[in-house]
Amino acid sequence: MIKHRADQALAVRSLRSAAPYIRMYKGKTFVIKAGGAVFGDAEATRALIEQIAILHYFGVRVVFVHGGGPQLTELTEALGVPTRMVQGRRITDQRSIDVTAMVLNGLINTRVLGICRDLNIDAVGVSGVDAGLVTAHRRPAVKMDNGETVDFGFVGDIDSVDTTVLRKLLDNGLMPVVSPLSADAGGTLLNINADTVAAAVGAALAAEKLILCTGAPGILERVEDPTSVISYTDLRGLKRLRDDGSIQDGMLPKAKAIEDAIRGGVRRVHVIAYTSPESILAEVFTNEGTGTLIVADINALSVAEQQAQGA
Repeated sequence: MIKHRADQALAVRSLRSAAPYIRMYKGKTFVIKAGGAVFGDAEATRALIEQIAILHYFGVRVVFVHGGGPQLTELTEALGVPTRMVQGRRITDQRSIDVTAMVLNGLINTRVLGICRDLNIDAVGVSGVDAGLVTAHRRPAVKMDNGETVDFGFVGDIDSVDTTVLRKLLDNGLMPVVSPLSADAGGTLLNINADTVAAAVGAALAAEKLILCTGAPGILERVEDPTSVISYTDLRGLKRLRDDGSIQDGMLPKAKAIEDAIRGGVRRVHVIAYTSPESILAEVFTNEGTGTLIVADINALSVAEQQAQGA
């Protein structure tokens, strides 16, 4: 009985602590993106969506964008299609784009919707192709620093984002679950990095937050040291990290997406670990957070916020 009362008191204190944040963010839009790695672990996937469900129940307008890289790699290699990544981006040929549609719009999106149904989230699956959500063009060949010219194939660069379908869903209490597959004006399917899509959608919606859930605990000062998490930085600091080589490989598209999101009007971007079962809630409902907070200019953060993030 004593333990039960202690647990009750802890729960009440937690709700009281979270109440100011609930009031602050009710009715605001968050774009949350998770990479495909989390979907390889059923327990981690459910824990992630349970946190998103709590935000949804508290009145946050959540748009969930998902990737599917590991699943795509697994299936393409099983079909004898080699995988090649350049600067963290996947080269996509004709066979690969067909598999991409199967994995992103089929396997991953439907699996997420199934968990949403179990958690009583009214969710709707869409892709960048639906209702012209994301219009893109095929990326031209790129000359690399080593002199090699790389053709990324059916990979898209975003031209525009039409959020009409997302706003209609959100206005009716529904949560969009977005696959990053897109198309050009002629209907040719194009694969787009999920971080890039999440950033573009966040900017188009003027989202309060863009939350990137990754395998890392945040942005690292030293790539080889998982404890060197940077609590907060700004666009200037992000550039310094990139120039110093602290941001590499798959983190390069994320850094570009973060910059685009903030310059596009997203107030705050958070990079957190999907491996922690409470990372999203801790980042949103506490002042300390768990990962890396990125803003346009750290001077805009209050002293209290800087001290909390640095704790």
